[in-house]
Amino acid sequence: MTRPPLTASPLPHDPLHERPNRGFHPLLEEREQPYLFVDGCMQIWPDADLEYAHHHGCDVYAVTALPVQATVGAALSEIMHWHAVVREHPNLRIAYTVDDIRTAKASGQATLLLASQDGEFLGSSVEYVEAFHRLGLRMLIPAYNRDNLLCGGVLERTDTGLSGLGRAVVDECDRVGVVLDLSHVSRRSSLEINEASVNPTVFSHANPKGLVDNARNVDDEQIRAVAAKGGVIGTVNWGPLVFKEGMTARPTISDYLDHIDYLADLLGSTDNIGIGTDFSLGSYPRHQHDRHGPHYKTVMTEMNKYVTSYWRAPERFVAGFEWYPQVLDVYAGLRERGYSDGDIRGIAGGNFLRVFAKVWPGANGGPAGAT
Repeated sequence: MTRPPLTASPLPHDPLHERPNRGFHPLLEEREQPYLFVDGCMQIWPDADLEYAHHHGCDVYAVTALPVQATVGAALSEIMHWHAVVREHPNLRIAYTVDDIRTAKASGQATLLLASQDGEFLGSSVEYVEAFHRLGLRMLIPAYNRDNLLCGGVLERTDTGLSGLGRAVVDECDRVGVVLDLSHVSRRSSLEINEASVNPTVFSHANPKGLVDNARNVDDEQIRAVAAKGGVIGTVNWGPLVFKEGMTARPTISDYLDHIDYLADLLGSTDNIGIGTDFSLGSYPRHQHDRHGPHYKTVMTEMNKYVTSYWRAPERFVAGFEWYPQVLDVYAGLRERGYSDGDIRGIAGGNFLRVFAKVWPGANGGPAGAT
């Protein structure tokens, strides 16, 4: 098979995929991806073309492996689903260690980094952290938008901080080796979790609020706090988090790169910058917002008005970085802005890998059953 131009629509598949669909990406086959690319946050849906997942230019998919606001039973069922996925697709493997990631890259495979965007499945049972770690969980957001038993959610009005139970979960994540992701938690919780953890933390998919004052973005204090402990801010090309006040058209890849510039200027280096696309593989499902949650309109309303509210539209992402292979254009844009090869290598995935290498050895870096 030959690689379609980066500007082309994805290759044709089942028409039930309702093209154009943000979940079906062109293939990169003719040229080797120059860097190891870690996508800090994405989703995979049942109709994904997983047999092609190693040909999109992404080496590590930090997949949302557990549903939000799930019971422990539902979470257990879902995490085991990903083991079945990997058994059925020899081009994929689960990332238990950084060595797994590097070996997969060398073998032409992609890895699934199993992540949860919510900690509600833990209930009040801190011991479940180790259980799910043994099943492959390697990254955890303690709260998804709304307050829960662990900490505050970013879209609530309360700015609740870390609870006593939440502190115990942080300690357990540190002990067994689960990266704490601060995306979607409240501002206060992000600062308290980062301070409480002995390990670096990450914002897997968030942009600087100093450029775009969106409820899901993070301010300079949050950014500096995470960077000071060696963590990473995964810049995101999802349009609403790049859509500036006063915009009336779809943001572009240049607008996205401005967020990387902002972080580099603020922090004085690129050592704490990554990429978390929030892309999908497969058809993003129709869904309802959390009816118990706060006002979500602050996140998407303005872009919905001027661009599109169709949840499967590629236009939900910035123009020029709506498909995985266009990460090559991100690299080219960074070179044009004066970033070095080492800078780009770190942004592409090296900085996330540094965090993983620091955190994951706490669990002996092993698969289910390791002690």
